[in-house]
Amino acid sequence: MAGLIERVGPVKLRPRRLSPFESLTHAIIHQQLSGHAAGTILSRFKALFGADGFPTPEALLGVSAERLRGAGLSRPKAGYLLGMAQKAMAGHIPTLEECKRLTDLELITKLTEIKGVGRWTVEMLLIFNLGRPDVLPVHDLGVRRGFQLAYRKRKLPEPEHLERHGVRWAPYRTTAAWYLWRATELF
Repeated sequence: MAGLIERVGPVKLRPRRLSPFESLTHAIIHQQLSGHAAGTILSRFKALFGADGFPTPEALLGVSAERLRGAGLSRPKAGYLLGMAQKAMAGHIPTLEECKRLTDLELITKLTEIKGVGRWTVEMLLIFNLGRPDVLPVHDLGVRRGFQLAYRKRKLPEPEHLERHGVRWAPYRTTAAWYLWRATELF
């Protein structure tokens, strides 16, 4: 890891501080897509709502699944976003202030009750939106591939192996994940 840190340089990771609803929407759109493809779909998604910026849950519920699909969302993702908007309207998604009072595990437990929001999706919220310092998304393919490259492993590590190895990086596992993502760009 020391060699990787030396090659990459200082961490460039700043939390966005979007509303959790917006951050989860971004993460759902990005699920299992390249960053470029997800960015294109996210732009089309936002365009559905005009110049008003990012849609509120209410505004999102005013759009049909077919219109969401027209922006490039798959049928399941369109359904997940509409379902999540309903959960937001019911108060199930905490505000940024409420997130400050909840632990990582409490947020993972609460938010994964929403269909389409898995552990990885919440981990992206924790890392990129809330700036939590000790999150290691062991199921993320980029993190696993980065570990394989940085540690010169023949095979992609299993999540359990990465979890065990990652204990040594606590309480800065988010930083380790960031460097492992960078490893995929270097090797």
